[in-house]
Order: sequence, then C-alpha cells, then structure tokens
Amino acid sequence: MDLPWLWMPITIGAAFAQTLRNAAQRHLMGPLGTLGATLVRFLYGLPFAVAWLLLLRGGFADGLPPINLTFILWVLFGAVTQIAATAFLLRTMAERNFALGVAYSKTEIIQVAVFGVILLGDPLSLPIAVSAVLATAGVMLISAPPGERSLFRFVQGWTAPSALLGLASGANFALSAAGYRGAALALAPAPAALAAGYALVWAQGMQTVLLGGWLLIRNFPVVIAALRAWRVSLLAGFMGALASGLWFTAMAMEPVVHVRTLGLVELLFSTIVSRKIFRERLGWPALAGIGLLALGIVGVAWLR
Repeated sequence: MDLPWLWMPITIGAAFAQTLRNAAQRHLMGPLGTLGATLVRFLYGLPFAVAWLLLLRGGFADGLPPINLTFILWVLFGAVTQIAATAFLLRTMAERNFALGVAYSKTEIIQVAVFGVILLGDPLSLPIAVSAVLATAGVMLISAPPGERSLFRFVQGWTAPSALLGLASGANFALSAAGYRGAALALAPAPAALAAGYALVWAQGMQTVLLGGWLLIRNFPVVIAALRAWRVSLLAGFMGALASGLWFTAMAMEPVVHVRTLGLVELLFSTIVSRKIFRERLGWPALAGIGLLALGIVGVAWLR
C-alpha cells in the first residue's frame, strides 16, 4: 500500500522522542560532562537498536540486505558527524536554557537543504525553500538573547560562543542526516524501515566504539560514571535509539530537508519541557518565532 504521508507521523514521533532524550542527557551533563552524556546515547541505545533490527528482520522474508562499501562509508560519515553534533548540542544547552539551546542547533535546516542537494541530489522546490527560510527565521527569533532587539545587537549575539556552538551543532546534524539518508539509499531496493534499522545498528555500533574507545583511553572515570548512572542512561539510550530509528526511517522515505523541517515540531516540545520541567520562561519574540516555525512546518507538510 502506497502511503506517501507516512513519513510525517514518523517524523513527529522522532521529534518527540528526541526531546525526551535531550532532557535525560541534560540531567547527565553534571556527573558525566559533555562527552560522557554523549556516550550514554550510543552505548545504552545500541541494545535497543539491535532488538529493533531483529524484530524488523522477522517481518521481512528476504532478511537483512547485503552491505556494500558505499553504505559503510555513508554510515561512518553520519556517525562521526552525529557524535560532533550531539556534543556541540549538549555544550550549547549548558551555555543557555534548554529550549534556546535546541533552537540554535536548528540552523541545520538551511544547511541540510544545501547538503541534500550537493551530496545526494535531493530536489529542492521553491515552496520547500521558502518554508525552510521561514522556519530558520523563527529559530533565529527564538534564539535572540533577552533584551537584545536591534538588528545590530541581534547579529552581534550570533557571534557569541553559545551561538557558534549551536551553529556547529546544526552543521554537523545536517551532515549526519545526509549521511544516513545516503546509507539507506545505498541499500536500495531494501524496504525503508529495514534499511533504516540496519543503518542505525551500524551507526550506533561505530559511535560506541569510537567515542567509548576515546574515553577509555583519555578519561576512564567518565566511562565508569556512565555505567553507574544506568537508570537515567537507559532512558536516554532508549529514547535516543527510538528517535534515531524514526529519523532514519523517515529520511529513507523522504528528502532530508522535508524531514528535518517538519521535525522542528521538536522545538515546540522542547518549549513545553523547558517550561514544565526546567521552569524556564520565554518572552514574546520566542512566541513570534514559534509562529514562523509553524508556518514553515505547514509549508513543508502541505505545499510540496
């Protein structure tokens, strides 16, 4: 059955799971630091990713698709850039409040449109380009530091360390999204869900080995601390694996700029988490930014 809209609920589910993962990782930043909290996402997420792949395998008569060098290179590219993106994101959230930290990383939308065209040859229509610009403008409004309303001060604020960390996070998230879509496409004609599950296991395995090995050599106590903090880490790992699996599936079905723009509903979820859990407040510019985000999300969903 052809369900061309199926990527939309999958993307919204990914955004919601990612919000919960970010919140759990933020609680781990204190005892584990940036890299330790990043490791938790991959280390504790890997068993869930393997379990999901085994379930998927049972649902398809042809079994797992054969791997190829193109697939491995795309997964490795996505895995490395995602490690960098996650570390930058957590460091950004440590600089500013939860919702605004996530907002900085969402400069990825413009970047992912460019990378999707350059690296994958994904189409970019005028309505999608306009929607991406509106969404990015909304993110910039939300990211504006309180009290800084002039254009000069607004632009000046984006040269601050927290802004640069957010931009770096967005760039690496955009590159990793392109990498994972490229990996899924390299397994064609495998079903999207199976290709995504396979890519997820390979990616989280690589990330656990790369980052875990680095920390074992350079900061062994952080690894021990991550193992001791298993309760919150299990939640972060499960939500991280769930979010990544849903993202991968959506991106196997649809160009990355469509998926990541619709995925900005995460920002709305983050705002709720910010207000209800972390007791943080957002002013009217943030609300106006959310309005622009809503226009961008509607555009990518209905004007394609």
